[in-house]
Amino acid sequence: MEGNEHSVDAIWQIGVFDAHCHPTDILASIKDIANMKARVLAVMSTRLQDQHLVREAAERYLLKDPHADFTEDSSRYVIPAFGWHPWFSHQLYNDLDEAGVEPDQVQHYENVLTPKPDDVQFMQALPRPRSLRQFLQETEERLKEFPYALVGEVGLDRSFRLPEGPSAMTGDMKSKTGGSEEEYTPGTREGRPLSPYRVNIDHQKAILKAQFELAAKLRRPVSVHSVQAHGLVFEVMEALWKGHEKPSKAQRKKARDVAKAHLDDERSQALEQSTASPFPPRLCMHSYSGPPDALKRFLAPSIPADIYFSFSMAINFSNTSTAKVTSVIQAVPDDRILVESDLHCAGERMDKLLEEIVLKVCEIKQWTAEDGARRLKANWMRFMFG
Repeated sequence: MEGNEHSVDAIWQIGVFDAHCHPTDILASIKDIANMKARVLAVMSTRLQDQHLVREAAERYLLKDPHADFTEDSSRYVIPAFGWHPWFSHQLYNDLDEAGVEPDQVQHYENVLTPKPDDVQFMQALPRPRSLRQFLQETEERLKEFPYALVGEVGLDRSFRLPEGPSAMTGDMKSKTGGSEEEYTPGTREGRPLSPYRVNIDHQKAILKAQFELAAKLRRPVSVHSVQAHGLVFEVMEALWKGHEKPSKAQRKKARDVAKAHLDDERSQALEQSTASPFPPRLCMHSYSGPPDALKRFLAPSIPADIYFSFSMAINFSNTSTAKVTSVIQAVPDDRILVESDLHCAGERMDKLLEEIVLKVCEIKQWTAEDGARRLKANWMRFMFG
């Protein structure tokens, strides 16, 4: 790649677009978005306490036109993403197939946590569970209010454990964020000791499926969290598009004439635009951590949804060994890769992490900085707006 200084100038002149971040976790940093180099931030919600904060950030940096002039001198924008993160999925009770009667709090947590808790005091200290049906209704209203909003952050996580005690800020957290305890949005699980309890994966899958179905209904893209659960996430996706797969090359070859094959192609293209499609049109596996071989399932030609993969310095390059993520980035198609910060604080540090991941992807892909920045911008636009 060309000299680093020239590379940095090139990517910022073309524009850098964050596919996934959490600046509402440090609410005081929202004002710093106006002075950032990054053109647009896709800001995720995760839990009860940040849904309205993401909405307010989007109102403050409202994107009205996806064809806006995203130049260095233009305004900065926020695209909101509304969803419920798997780390907090235990806080929702699934009332989609029932009469909507609120369950007993202790009984609910006994049913959705594993191993089954016997610590009543721990369960009583957890938030009162909320209705999934009501959350979906509220989320649909927010998505309709912002026509370019995503669904996110949603997904599955087999690794995380519930934290113990009330939300707290450790010295380590302060050093990472640069913020004070007063600035940190309530409800976070970070900086707290962990309990032995996880959320039952079937409950997580039910919450994820419901949010995928909402995204399908409104034809919105989705930002997906997956930790030690790539196969399970794919299974949830696959169940939604079952029966809507694109015809394979072999099936096309069996077509009796060219007109029949052409008609099949037209039907495939029309399917994605159909409001009746039971699956989201586009999904992004954020900070993708799976092995290269797992990409084959997500990129199979028969899949009727477009699946993207985003990468961050904070997650993908936080360890000393980067051989796996390097091989994954090499294997991801050039038109399906995105970059993100996945940072909880807007400002200079977010810009720096975005700059680093763009340059890293360009290095791995053997793109020039200018070519890479243009490709990543085009991919981001296609993922966000279709």
